[in-house]
Amino acid sequence: MSQPNDQRLFVVILGTNEIASAIGIQLVRAGYCVVLSHDPDPPVIRRKMAFHDALYTDTAQLEEFVAERVDDGVQVYQALGRPPHVMVTWLGLLDLLPVRHIDLLVDARLQKRRITPDLRRLARLTIGLGPGFSTNFNCDVAVETRPGKIGLITDTRWTDAADGVASSLGEVGAERFVYSRLSGRWHTPIEIGTRVYRDLVLGHLSGVPVLAPRDGMLRGIARDGTDVPAGVKLVEVDPRGRDAQWTGTDDRGRAIANATIVAVRLHAARRITQRDPA
Repeated sequence: MSQPNDQRLFVVILGTNEIASAIGIQLVRAGYCVVLSHDPDPPVIRRKMAFHDALYTDTAQLEEFVAERVDDGVQVYQALGRPPHVMVTWLGLLDLLPVRHIDLLVDARLQKRRITPDLRRLARLTIGLGPGFSTNFNCDVAVETRPGKIGLITDTRWTDAADGVASSLGEVGAERFVYSRLSGRWHTPIEIGTRVYRDLVLGHLSGVPVLAPRDGMLRGIARDGTDVPAGVKLVEVDPRGRDAQWTGTDDRGRAIANATIVAVRLHAARRITQRDPA
């Protein structure tokens, strides 16, 4: 028999990208009902590695998990009475706060340019991922996401600021991406997982053609019809040949998800210790 809605553990994750989705999977495995809240900036490009497309197709599968779209707070509340699962929504945090108290709030948007909000007191536990977080200013727990440093921040310093250096994939860094040179409407007929070649036209941004940056497998591309700001990633090409990956969770996503789970468990252990000191 499923638990009542007021007893089911309720998580809100800000973001529908591949990192948010990997965390959602781990938290469902840990017994939580998870809602991923969409943020349009930056656009999600690794869509086959995320639950993002459920916003447009009602459901999306990642590994063995199927996420469903929910459109209002009533649907979210009703879904909390079911076994742990993933939901995806256009609703923002202000729309989700009235649904019920939030047990865990995770900001997984990995914002590099915007000021991160103060999440504290909006949930029983708040976790900030990536640039712009400190346990002394805007979250209960900060998690570093920089490659080679993924893990909890155990003091009150800030997580590393974005330095504009892309992580490597097959020893290729920023050269595998195409960034939007201007803001506008994006159109593309190309699907993720397609083999592409350097200078192939992949789409048009406000009528301006966008070319593949190199040979490889199309790992990520913004969804057709998306309005995008200037200076964000539109396209990613995986240069690794047979080792290319464009579906499922990857090593970085799983590492950040594991760090998030560690944070949740450490917080729970501290609460038990404070309540029942030896």
